[in-house]
Parts: sequence; structure tokens; C-alpha cells
Amino acid sequence: MARRGHYGFERRRRADLQKAKQEAKRQRKTERAEAGTTGPEIGEAQDTGAPAGMWEWFSASRGRAVMTAAGTKPAPAPPDDWVLLTDVKPGEEPPEPR
Repeated sequence: MARRGHYGFERRRRADLQKAKQEAKRQRKTERAEAGTTGPEIGEAQDTGAPAGMWEWFSASRGRAVMTAAGTKPAPAPPDDWVLLTDVKPGEEPPEPR
């Protein structure tokens, strides 16, 4: 049984595919430079995090995140390992653990 990839035409075919990929990459880069845009070709950044007026909490032991009204903490059932993920404005401190 012959092993794959030892024939000259296989190496040439793979090299041609690689060259075509690189050429397409260069072409995209040139088009972006001409258009004045930079960076990868990705869509708009998605809005992440909790909506206004809500806080997002994460529990490592439960492996999930929940949202609550601003200023409230999820139910204190054991284990009480909730971590606040939402950036809180000064003066809106999360409740202290009990």
C-alpha cells in the first residue's frame, strides 16, 4: 500500500492551493487598504452585558449567570458565591454578603 502525499503531483496540488489562499488574502488586504478600512472582516460588535436597570450575577458552583433588578442580589441559598459582573456606578454598591 502506498502512502499518501509522496507523489509529486500531490505536493504540487497542495502548494497550488496554498498559493491561491495567500493570493486571496493579499487581494482582500489590498481591497481593505484602498477602502480605508483595517482589521478583520467581522460584523458590528454585539451589545453584551445586562440591560440598563439590571445587574448580571455569576455563580461558579451553579455554572450560570442570572439577571436581577439593580440593587438586588439573587436568592441567598447555599452556596452563596454570586459574583457581580455588571459595572456599577459609584454610589450603587452591591449588597454586602451576609
